[in-house]
Amino acid sequence: MSDTAAPRARMILPRPLIIGGAILLASVVVGLFPALFAPFDPNAFDYGALLQAPSWAHPMGTDNFGRDVLSRVIHAYTIDMQIAVFATIVPFVFGTIIGALVGYAGGWAEALFGRIVDAVITFPFLVLVIAIVSVLGPGLVNMYIAVGVVGWVFYARIIAAEIKVQKRLDYADAGRAMGYTHLRIIFRHLLPNAITPAIVYWMTDMALAILLGSSLGYLGLGAQPPAAEWGVQIADGKNFMATAWWISVFPGLAIVLTGLGFSLTGDGLAEVLRTKR
Repeated sequence: MSDTAAPRARMILPRPLIIGGAILLASVVVGLFPALFAPFDPNAFDYGALLQAPSWAHPMGTDNFGRDVLSRVIHAYTIDMQIAVFATIVPFVFGTIIGALVGYAGGWAEALFGRIVDAVITFPFLVLVIAIVSVLGPGLVNMYIAVGVVGWVFYARIIAAEIKVQKRLDYADAGRAMGYTHLRIIFRHLLPNAITPAIVYWMTDMALAILLGSSLGYLGLGAQPPAAEWGVQIADGKNFMATAWWISVFPGLAIVLTGLGFSLTGDGLAEVLRTKR
């Protein structure tokens, strides 16, 4: 009788990955189908229901225009989840490619990249983004451009460091001995083994992107009123904190919850990927 029926070890997913994944799944569903969950039109004015406290009719209250805060928080998921993806995907892809090439090439390419990194990290990230958006003009597209111009450096630095380690290993030498091209060695052999830290950072970066988008929305440089976006909502309620705290507090809680989802997912992925390596 064959011995192939040996039981396989079952991998138990880390709790942070389960909790974070559940939060993100719910966030994505709400962001894709906000009309299924929002009880009211997020931009509908109701001058007979101005600044109403949370109640059965309006679980998160209403704002100074009578708009339902719950509906606006729900519809804001669409914009803020888009911010999380669109503000980070280009820096992730571009930074990964540049970092892989620089880490493999070394020499003058690495020296030049080091000077670029020094120039970028000399200034606070938020200050650079605000400066670029101020020049280009307010709006989400210009925010994506600003984040892309600055954010790719951090991914490239992570990947370059990992590639430098991987290219010294035996399997990289074997690829060169077999006559593989440099690009094949980099992108088919080295990069799959070096990309794990960048993926984990990407999850955290999406949480930071939501915070950045909300900050710019609060300052009037991101999403523009009357868009339902958490930063815009917090700005709408800043003058009513003493009398209508719910206008700003509930969007703030949505930011915290969504950011927690990304952070927990990143921690869980890091644990899973470390186990597989």
